[in-house]
Amino acid sequence: MKKIEFSKEEKAEIVSRIRAYFDRELDPIGALPAEFLLDFFAEEVGPYFYNRGLRDAHAALLRRLEDVGEDIHLLEREEKS
Repeated sequence: MKKIEFSKEEKAEIVSRIRAYFDRELDPIGALPAEFLLDFFAEEVGPYFYNRGLRDAHAALLRRLEDVGEDIHLLEREEKS
């Protein structure tokens, strides 16, 4: 699987959120430890969230395909013998 990577802007935003969480809920954390934590979660936990997203997308697509199948059935015309 391809490594989960974030743009510079995304990483800065996520690190900011991690630091804010630590400030509120735990002990303050520096930018570098927050980046290490982000990298850890991206590598170790990220695939679980990614795979869940894929499964959710797959289920949504299957529902849409069922709807399309029903729509096609409604378009069918009676065949004369």
